[in-house]
Amino acid sequence: MLELGKSLDAYVLTMLELLAQEAPADQFEDLVRQGRSAGMAAGELERLVGAKDRSLDIRQLFGRRQQREAGLSALVDTARDLTLPYSLDSLLTVITRRARLLLGLDMSWVSLIDLADGLSHVRTADGHASAITIGFEVPTGGGVGEHAQDRSAPFWTPDYLHDKGFVHNDIIDHVVRAEGLRAIMAVPLRHENVTLGVLYVADRNVRHFLPGEISLMASLADLAAVAIERTRLMEQAKAEVVELEWGVTQARNSSALAHRLRGIHSELTDMVLSGSDLHLLVQRAAVELDGALLVRGTAGENLARSESWDQRRARSAPDPVRADDPGFDRCCLDAHVEGKPVRHDSAVGGEFWACPVTGGRDSLGTLVLHCERPLSEAQSQLLVLVAQAVAVSLLMERSTAVAEGQIRDELLHDLLNAPQMPPGQIASRSRRLSIDLTQPHVMVVARPEGGSRGRSAVWASSYAHRMAGLKYVDGDHIVLLLPGDDPASSARAVSRELSTVLGHPVTGGAAGPVTAPDAVPAIHQEARRCLNALTALGGMGGTASLKELGFLGLLLSEKQDVGIFIGSAIGPVLAYDDQQSTELLRTLEEYFNFGSSPTRAAEALHVHPNTVSRRLERITELLGPDWQKPAQALEVQLALRLQRARHLLDSAAGDITR
Repeated sequence: MLELGKSLDAYVLTMLELLAQEAPADQFEDLVRQGRSAGMAAGELERLVGAKDRSLDIRQLFGRRQQREAGLSALVDTARDLTLPYSLDSLLTVITRRARLLLGLDMSWVSLIDLADGLSHVRTADGHASAITIGFEVPTGGGVGEHAQDRSAPFWTPDYLHDKGFVHNDIIDHVVRAEGLRAIMAVPLRHENVTLGVLYVADRNVRHFLPGEISLMASLADLAAVAIERTRLMEQAKAEVVELEWGVTQARNSSALAHRLRGIHSELTDMVLSGSDLHLLVQRAAVELDGALLVRGTAGENLARSESWDQRRARSAPDPVRADDPGFDRCCLDAHVEGKPVRHDSAVGGEFWACPVTGGRDSLGTLVLHCERPLSEAQSQLLVLVAQAVAVSLLMERSTAVAEGQIRDELLHDLLNAPQMPPGQIASRSRRLSIDLTQPHVMVVARPEGGSRGRSAVWASSYAHRMAGLKYVDGDHIVLLLPGDDPASSARAVSRELSTVLGHPVTGGAAGPVTAPDAVPAIHQEARRCLNALTALGGMGGTASLKELGFLGLLLSEKQDVGIFIGSAIGPVLAYDDQQSTELLRTLEEYFNFGSSPTRAAEALHVHPNTVSRRLERITELLGPDWQKPAQALEVQLALRLQRARHLLDSAAGDITR
């Protein structure tokens, strides 16, 4: 540390050193006391105190950022843990332990709603507890849990028993008093608009939860709800498999067949739980079914298929599944309605079987089997078992995608709303998501013109994942940051695909490219301006960037680069004049000056009308056949005027220099 005299600068420099060393707060206070003891003047002492306060503010800011980064890192680790296979009780134990440790609290517990009677019971608790035990029935009519469920959002109180801002319940008050709890937060566990239960965290001291802590618990609850629903569906699927196997054994009265089916299903399930992808699962199942397998998604897209499918497709003309075969689509729908495999004759020989792939009451897709011989009873039963294994695989992929998607959404949200984040923190978070923001990226802001916000958000998550980009839902707008250097092309691709999915138009504005994270907010605003301009011009359902908007883009741009606009409108003509020493530019000016009359333009240029005609033909080759249509003609004339003005200004500047 510096030897301090009475120089204010020396004291301030020492404070900066303390700040860099992450010194404790009392050393900053000691420095002020030293200055006071050294007889520092009142004005300088006041400035020293101000410097101390600013230093402590910065120190607290660093602490909050480190705490937030640690919380996000812990949340990522939690998301990975929740994707592992657990029983429901084991999963809830992991959730409560993680919840308590994330905020360093005394207790946490989870209550789940029983689907049979609608009552809520405590399923697991973590931390020293005497009154809140497993099986405790949470009464209705009051408490923070009911408020959280009613609002579908976290609800907390710094001092439960003394807080009159919500309705109390005598039974809950008694339990809280017995446990000695003060601060309590309740976070609803919701999955696809259905409340599964409530996650509680509590402390035995008065505590005001910070916004970052509330956000962290909300994210944990979202991940936990997905994991709980997935585990329930897996346990339900296992129970259904056990029941189906029992039925097969009873119906066939053949222990050999039952053993074979159990063995194949066990092998397929082990493949899923060990991390094998859907393609390997389908390939193995196709061998056992002696046919060709295809997994179709809910939108009719192909998710996976066996090699035998491609081989039969190569031998068949037309395709075994034709896009213009309405009978096959009806077969898939009938399979989901009836909840069992449905047969459909193939147009190329053999037969198709469509089997629904479901998770609980949700449709996940359709398993399609093409076989050349009639399906046996054993194969029919095995087809159902394969569909269940495919459902488990899709559910595990969905839960992992949801967990990662939330982290990716938070990164784009922070890039848009907190552009002053340290570069190292941005690079670290991007690297964990395999995103390189130093490479060119473009911004697309899309607005569906017909609602369907839920479907739009689901599609956007899938599209961003496919394109290795980021997505953020802002009200009715889908915000996408995508790799690439052509914003107009990216916007058209987004609008085209999302319009097909939703069945109604999608308007999009685009901007970029940029190669730095701190430039993301600027291109976001630029893309928004393009979208608003399209709306004002009645161009709903279209897409545009500043370049495509022409002179409107020039007006909307923050930099207003006149040279770029002139180049886009008449650049080929200027280049041709420079290379060939022609007068196409002057011909254009006179042509428009005399009301698009070649004859009068020829008189002004002192050339034959045929010469003007040939020049206009050359201009058409350079600018395209539409340059005389009103919209493009307006841009050409504006570019001519701007070019003339720039030429005059350059000439004037040259005269002054001389």
